[in-house]
Amino acid sequence: MNALGRHLLLELFDCDPDAINSLETVKGALIEAAKRAHATIVDVVFHEFNPFGISGVVVIAESHLSIHTWPEYRYAAVDIFSCGDGLQPEVAAAYLVEQFGAERTSVVEMQRGVFVNVTPVSSKSAVAIS
Repeated sequence: MNALGRHLLLELFDCDPDAINSLETVKGALIEAAKRAHATIVDVVFHEFNPFGISGVVVIAESHLSIHTWPEYRYAAVDIFSCGDGLQPEVAAAYLVEQFGAERTSVVEMQRGVFVNVTPVSSKSAVAIS
């Protein structure tokens, strides 16, 4: 049984509030995490909230890295979703824990797209679902 992808769900507690409230720091850390994981970056979109907090996504050819921060709670939620065998999501996760100074972490890994006895549909016979 093979999965189409791995999805790491990171709970980062007791982070450095200045780090997770800095758009430059958060954006730079996610981009560097993607590079360290050997991902192919396709696009980068981040938003800084007022009075605080950042949300962002690094779209990669292999899927995505996303983050939502709550500096007032010293908390960040991170998703690292990877498809294929070449990516190292655990390397990206360890880097982000270090960069944000998380003192407590929780990592849950989910296998995404687990199929049993299913043959992929060819692109010529695919049916659109609306």
